Amino acid sequence: MSPSPPPSLSPLGEQLPEFIDYLPAQLQPAWDTIAQYPVLQGLIIAVLFFALAHIVRSLIVRNMAKLASKSATTLDDEIIRHLRKPLFYTIFLFGLSLAADASKLPAGTDFVINGLVSLIIINWIGALMNISSILLHALGNQEARFHIIEERTIPILDLVFKLLILLVGSYVLLVVWGINPVGWLASAGIVGIALGFAAKDTLANLFSGFFILADSPYQLGDYVNLDSGERGMVTHIGMRSTRLLTRDDVEITMPNAVIANSKIINESGGPHTKMRVRLDVGAAYGSDVDQVCEVLQQVSENHKDILGSPAPRVRMRAFGPSSLDFQLMGWISRPEDRGRVLHELYMATYKAFASAGIEIPYTKTDVYIKEMPGVTAPKHPD
Repeated sequence: MSPSPPPSLSPLGEQLPEFIDYLPAQLQPAWDTIAQYPVLQGLIIAVLFFALAHIVRSLIVRNMAKLASKSATTLDDEIIRHLRKPLFYTIFLFGLSLAADASKLPAGTDFVINGLVSLIIINWIGALMNISSILLHALGNQEARFHIIEERTIPILDLVFKLLILLVGSYVLLVVWGINPVGWLASAGIVGIALGFAAKDTLANLFSGFFILADSPYQLGDYVNLDSGERGMVTHIGMRSTRLLTRDDVEITMPNAVIANSKIINESGGPHTKMRVRLDVGAAYGSDVDQVCEVLQQVSENHKDILGSPAPRVRMRAFGPSSLDFQLMGWISRPEDRGRVLHELYMATYKAFASAGIEIPYTKTDVYIKEMPGVTAPKHPD
């Protein structure tokens, strides 16, 4: 048996209701008389729906806009503004479709009706795209009452919603023109699978970029450390890659798929951008431990970049092999100042220990010579 052909879609003109169905029973006899003149009938329908479209736009939409202007937000005003055009053209073009069907055109009636309905769909596609962008920006506004979406994720979500609206609108347009979209969708699925295998690395980076934007493990300007050893300031977050600027002013471009599978240490994360630096210092055994703590505390308090809140502190950590191990901890405002601050603290600590007479231990090696070469050892008498 040969496979049965796909079901064909009936012309849209055959599915339109008759204009007489919208009329009251008292006007139907008079309309039957006008129906004897199809061109006049179509012209009357077109004029009536044009007037109806103007009434809806002038009265209903305008009153809705007045009510929206009294609200505290401009969101409803923007939505109503973008609905004015599609509402007007939907009513007017639908009336033209009824007029074309009632005019009994000698040829091309279905083509005209399909074209008019397609214009309605295209108007709604554009309006829905604009409205979706407005809603996303309203939900991503940090000053708004309902802050649901991260501001950085708005571009990708805007693109996704617009693509969905475009796909649904294209599907409806195919149905309007009597084209069965099942075969098109099957072909698109096969092509999508082939493209997915061919560009799996690119797609992995794109999906990772989307999840990075949605999860927000770091932001622009943050200092991050990756488990692969890279450290730098985030200068760009894209859909395919993230760029880090190191302290040597070297820009590193990392694929998002690599970052998404890495352990990320965000030095600028948390409730603030402050960072704690730790200075490990050793003092010789026999030193006055209270004096060591006081000197280190004074060093931290005298440094201009060590914050007073949280206050710096000194802790004795261990009895080392050749020293008493202390640790000075202080907070700085920005992670990028860590290297410079540690350098200055080491310099100040060395000078302070020298002034206070505190010895910093260092490795000492004693060499014992058992026998000098070329020298005969003296003989012991019997």
